[in-house]
Amino acid sequence: MSTIIKAINISKVYHKSTVPVHAVNNLSLNIEEGEFTAIVGPSGCGKTTLLNILGGLDQPTEGKVEVDGTDISSMKDSELIDFRLRNIGFVFQAYNLIPVLTARENVEFIMLLQKRNKKERHDRAMELLESMDIADKANSKPSQLSGGQQQRVAVARALASKPRFILADEPTANLDSSSTNNLLDLMAKMNEEQKATFIFSTHDQRVMDKARRIVTLEDGAIVSDVKR
Repeated sequence: MSTIIKAINISKVYHKSTVPVHAVNNLSLNIEEGEFTAIVGPSGCGKTTLLNILGGLDQPTEGKVEVDGTDISSMKDSELIDFRLRNIGFVFQAYNLIPVLTARENVEFIMLLQKRNKKERHDRAMELLESMDIADKANSKPSQLSGGQQQRVAVARALASKPRFILADEPTANLDSSSTNNLLDLMAKMNEEQKATFIFSTHDQRVMDKARRIVTLEDGAIVSDVKR
């Protein structure tokens, strides 16, 4: 397996009043292609900050992040936007679907930004909605979908651009047990069949049970890294 992500001695320091807070503290981490990894730990341990830095949504105060050998920590904002568009998929706990678009159009949206042709966009979107067992909802808008259905659309959208990896920040936080189990089964299937690389930040034991690697943070540092 090839290494996709290298986080090298990264730190993120926030200054609250006069007190520096180390959200991430001199952390190094490698993620390999095809991993299904959960980043876990108590609230405030730095999970979301780390995920945002790995995805180029935030910049480290110190250190650097390389994706396929490219240092994204030193990129300008305009370069990062293009890089994320082509290389990274995101799934958020709040779904972040565009309300006025149908499920299919939401999945197509990233490909539209990539200037893919109409047929390619349509075919890829329907293929992904089918793989998420939600093709029958292709023409439904987010308000017509349950939370679990919306999150399936969000996962399909994250996969649409064939990214190098998908970052999922607490993706099951707003879902009931049945929806969570179905979603995790579908993501595990995509991981197995399409070798899609998933990195989760989570409190959810059900996500941890599915993960094949558990990285535990405490006070912004890795205290345990277990592959199974």
